[in-house]
Amino acid sequence: MTHQTAEHSTAVALRNGGDLVVETLAALGARTVFGIPGQHALGLFDALSRSPLHFVSSRVENNAAFAADGYSRATGEVGVLFLSTGPGALTALAGLQEANATGVPMIVVASQIPLEGLGARRKGMLHQLDDQKASAANVTKSQRLIQHASGIPSAIQDAWTEAVSSPQGPVWLEIPQNVLLDKIMVPRVEDALAEPFDNPPRVELIREAVSWLSAAQRPVIVAGGGTRRGKAEPWLLSIAEKLNAPVVCSPGGNGAFPWDHELSLQAWVEDRHVTEVLEDADVLIVVGSSLGEVTSNYFTLTPRGRIIQIDAEPRVLESNRPALGIRADAGQALRALDSALNDALSGAGGNGAHWHAKTPQELVKETLAKVQARLDEQDLGLERTFMADIRSAVPDDMQTFWDMTIAAYWGWSCWDAREGEFHSAQGAGGLGYGYPAAIGGALGLQFQGKADRVLAVSGDGSSMYSIAELATARQHNAPVTWLIVDDGGYGILREYMVDAFGKATHTELARPDFVKLAESFGVPARRVAPADVGDALKAAFAGDGPNVVVVDTLLKMFGPTHLGI
Repeated sequence: MTHQTAEHSTAVALRNGGDLVVETLAALGARTVFGIPGQHALGLFDALSRSPLHFVSSRVENNAAFAADGYSRATGEVGVLFLSTGPGALTALAGLQEANATGVPMIVVASQIPLEGLGARRKGMLHQLDDQKASAANVTKSQRLIQHASGIPSAIQDAWTEAVSSPQGPVWLEIPQNVLLDKIMVPRVEDALAEPFDNPPRVELIREAVSWLSAAQRPVIVAGGGTRRGKAEPWLLSIAEKLNAPVVCSPGGNGAFPWDHELSLQAWVEDRHVTEVLEDADVLIVVGSSLGEVTSNYFTLTPRGRIIQIDAEPRVLESNRPALGIRADAGQALRALDSALNDALSGAGGNGAHWHAKTPQELVKETLAKVQARLDEQDLGLERTFMADIRSAVPDDMQTFWDMTIAAYWGWSCWDAREGEFHSAQGAGGLGYGYPAAIGGALGLQFQGKADRVLAVSGDGSSMYSIAELATARQHNAPVTWLIVDDGGYGILREYMVDAFGKATHTELARPDFVKLAESFGVPARRVAPADVGDALKAAFAGDGPNVVVVDTLLKMFGPTHLGI
């Protein structure tokens, strides 16, 4: 053996299973990993020291999952999460539920106890779970246990393909401690390819949909989150204009259709006037939405016409209403539908849609006016001005991340995303999403070479779920402005309880001085009155690294109908 060959063999022998993980991820295009080190995962973190991948260390595993989610949403890349065993893996599950419900592509690599401890062979090992991946079954697309180092590259490549194929979502892999640590002779991973599976619509279903739509007089479109995930916006706009069909966006679909378009009902899906428009449609096209709790205005929606439902997730189709179900990626489906409508409506100048002596444009204008009149009746000047001031301060292309708080509930309906992206936790509805997701998004954009700042919005209750991530933001100098709306408790739950029982119980919270707390982490912060929130945000956006704006105010939610009805 030559001296050069001996050196090469020694270099290969020093590598371990952790190296195969990070090499494969890098070959697939990963830039960043989120997570927290753990005893059984040390092989992963040792390998990161020999890798070009950025590592972002969160303080709580659930927040690391939210950060990987926010990274993926902001950048369009796959989020990568490293987890330790047992408690570490379990703590991340609520964050993964949000990613799974919202269709965010992620690769989750969880460590596992050594192979000899799996099953019933040995008990009492630290962090031991008899079937750890079973715990992830409800919140990830699939789960894999890798028992041999040589299987790592192919398993990660397969998982990546599954994560990016519609319906997108997080995929779980777990690797025992000894497989990560043991020295290997497997060659360095040089390349890897993971292309999403094709998910086009069936031809006969598109043909039937075109038949319905060609004859429709009152078509309406609901654009859900799948519209954005499938990058279907150009075809959504084209179809709406061909059919002369009003469009309303769900919270997840917010931004999929131009806010000020003459056919845009914006995102007022929780307003009864908009619900009535959907009910009066003779053909309702639902794209990338289950017509679930929020989009159906809390299951009060009772359509009288026929429904065409397009979704990549087969479990969603017809789950809440009978429909012509088209299982397909939203982008591929709307592109096919748009092309077919070109032929069907050729020379007709649209389908002649007309709403009871009104044009669709007149109907949209009248409906939005009714929405504003209803708000006028409800003494919501503070809330409307507050949201308008935030919107005015936020640059048109800034991405925003919203926690489950009253301001976010307003944002679902009234936020004009413009050229930015609107991200919220309405998929699963867990608290604590906004700030860690914003950190992941901001750092992801930074690693892409962009200098974009992002905004996170939380209440005082939800902010306490992620308050430890002030340390993460400071450590990585994340350009995130965190707006904390402090109303002294769980505001939306307070409203729910008062409405249901006449009083609220156990919704009031002791909380810290958020300004002093942020400053103790080295993060600049200021407290302002509601009237000054716009100026405070503009000043914060001009800053460097993380900063915090706290507003003490009690916001109310709008009622879905006119008072007394």
